[in-house]
Order: sequence, then structure tokens, then C-alpha cells
Amino acid sequence: MKRYRLLAFSGVGVVAVLAGVLLFGNLNENLVYYLTPQEALAQRVEFPDGRRFQLGGFVEKDTVVRTQDGLRFAVASGVEPGSPSITVEHHGAPAQLFQAGIGVVLEGSWQGDEFVSDTMKVKHDENYQPPDTEGGAQ
Repeated sequence: MKRYRLLAFSGVGVVAVLAGVLLFGNLNENLVYYLTPQEALAQRVEFPDGRRFQLGGFVEKDTVVRTQDGLRFAVASGVEPGSPSITVEHHGAPAQLFQAGIGVVLEGSWQGDEFVSDTMKVKHDENYQPPDTEGGAQ
């Protein structure tokens, strides 16, 4: 009887290890990270023109300009003055909550000294409140 318990316990252990390997073994290859502007500038050589990556940071105030294809703005590593920043040219429609001062994650590539993106995700907290409607109607 003890022998069967030991065998069953060993079998359950092997199954648990196999399930863990299947679930988490390739997890690192499937994770997608983004670089801050400071990291992107420091690792510029590793990302030649045309190689796609994600860039995340805060949209600097007074830098957002609408263009024919989308937007042009600067993304900084932090909200404090003097944080490293990168000029971004975004092609396509901006995210619905996009505005100066908010965190964004952009996907694109370097083109010269400028980051050109075609995908934008806006970072926000769980305390989102829709804007007030005009006239107080709800």
C-alpha cells in the first residue's frame, strides 16, 4: 500500500512539474517590454533604424502638434523638467484618452533621431472619470 502511495505521489509531482514547464517555460519569450526614453537613448545602437520596439513615457506639455498623418510630440522619461525626451511622430489616430502629461506606450522604430510609431496605448489609473457633459445633462 505504501508503495502505491509513493508511486501516486511521484506521478502527481511529475505532472505538476510538466504543467509548470508548459505554462511558464516560454513565458519570457512572450512578454513584451517597453523602454523609457532614457533607456532607448542609451541602447540606441541595439535598435537600428527600422527595428521595432516599444517606447513608454510621459507626453511633455506644450509639445503636441497635429499633423496630416497624426501627431508630433515629445515623450519624456519622467514628469520633472530635464528628463531625457524623444521626439515622436505618430501616424494614425491617437488613443481616445491621449493628452499632454499622460503616460503612453508607443510601438514603432527609429528613423534618424526621431521615433516613428503606428500603435499607441495610453496608460491610466483605475480612477478614470469621463469628462463632464456640456449643459449638465447626463
